[in-house]
Amino acid sequence: MLLTPLIRNLRKRHPDLEIHIIAFSQASAAFFKNDPAVTAIHLAKKNPLQHLKGVRSARFDLLFNTKDHPSTHFLLQSVLIPARFKVGHANPFHKGLYDRLIDMDFHSHMALKNCSLLTVLGIDASTEDCRPSLPAMPVSNEILQLLRQLDGLRPIGVNISAGQPNRYWTEEKWKTLIGSFPDERFVVLSAPDDTDAKQRLEKSCPNAITTPPTRNLYEASCIVAALRLLVTPDTSMVHVASGAGIPIVGLYREAPQDISRFGPYAVPYKLIISDTGQVSDIEPDTVATAMHMLL
Repeated sequence: MLLTPLIRNLRKRHPDLEIHIIAFSQASAAFFKNDPAVTAIHLAKKNPLQHLKGVRSARFDLLFNTKDHPSTHFLLQSVLIPARFKVGHANPFHKGLYDRLIDMDFHSHMALKNCSLLTVLGIDASTEDCRPSLPAMPVSNEILQLLRQLDGLRPIGVNISAGQPNRYWTEEKWKTLIGSFPDERFVVLSAPDDTDAKQRLEKSCPNAITTPPTRNLYEASCIVAALRLLVTPDTSMVHVASGAGIPIVGLYREAPQDISRFGPYAVPYKLIISDTGQVSDIEPDTVATAMHMLL
């Protein structure tokens, strides 16, 4: 998602430009296939020989390696893909492979690092220009009905899902947090695998609104845009809220690079960092205090 502002600005400045994405996972390919600004997606790992034949038969004007740290897969693609001009981020392992290296502080936000290519191309980009966004996807009738219900209500959102086990907060702590704001309405968001937990919270918390499960990140983003505040332990939902301009309370394990490089972007926020490396050890009172500061 943090590549979307770069793609958006390139397309806006050069409407006829061909933008090709080299994807290393099915999830990344699926995400970008919905973006009308993307010309083509090349899945590097699905059929490596076929992929290599396809990209080497083309002649690209510019190649940009978005990784700012050594990555075998990205470096290999940088060498094998023909391009007249190659750009990467400054790193000892990148020397000699690129025509231009961009030197930015390692802890700079990745949305800004991705947009740094615009500067190389002589394109000015403001903080707002570099805000993440999501390509539109179909929205179910159930979600559309929910959005009408939420219009003007401005509830608080809690996202209970996370990408790794040590980033999950416990169901009981979510229940305690929601219960500590009896005069507020809450929307519980989750990934498909956590739907049962979402529904249990909706049933056990009187001030939680019963909502249909979301089918994709775009549906979740439509709900997030209707919120007053989002509480989340997951960085992808941090990016979604940043894209919608929604204040964030982020629950983090102790990982400085996650906070500085993949944290909230250009929105009011409070970050709560676990002392133990486990998000589950954060106490509800601490989260509630951070929420009060943003409400």
